[in-house]
Amino acid sequence: MPISPVPGLTPSAASRSMTGEMSEGAATANAPEIPDKLFFRIGEVSTMLGLEPYVLRYWETEFPSLSPKKSGTGHRLYRRKDVELLLKIKHLLYEKRFTIDGARQYLHDEAKSAHAKDSKQEQQVLFSDPLPEIRRELAEILKMLK
Repeated sequence: MPISPVPGLTPSAASRSMTGEMSEGAATANAPEIPDKLFFRIGEVSTMLGLEPYVLRYWETEFPSLSPKKSGTGHRLYRRKDVELLLKIKHLLYEKRFTIDGARQYLHDEAKSAHAKDSKQEQQVLFSDPLPEIRRELAEILKMLK
C-alpha cells in the first residue's frame, strides 16, 4: 500500500479529505443501480444503500425534504426521488464527512439555488423580446401565401 500523507487513510481518501471535494462522477460511480419501480419498502432501500433501517428512519426526522408515504398497513414506501435523495445524503455524510446540520443546510441551499435558477429562466422567457419570433413567423406565412 502506498504511503499516505494522512496516517490511516488510503491515498485517494487522503486526497479527498485534503481537498474536501469528491467529484460527482466518483460519487455516482459508487451509487447502486436503482431498479425501475414506483415504490420501495424500507428493507429494500436499506439493502440498496447498505444502511440499517433505523438510520433511514432517523434521517426522516432530520431532513424535512425526505418524507416517504405510508401504505395502508403503515409500511414506509419510498419513491425514486426519495431513494436518490437518500443516496445524496449518504454521500454528504459518509464521504464528504458533513454533519447532519451541514448536510441539511447544503441540501436547502442547493434547492434554493435551483429554484432561483428556474425562476430566472422563466422570467427570461416571459420578458424576452417577441419581435424576432413574430417576424420569423410572418415571413413563413408570407412564403406559404406566395
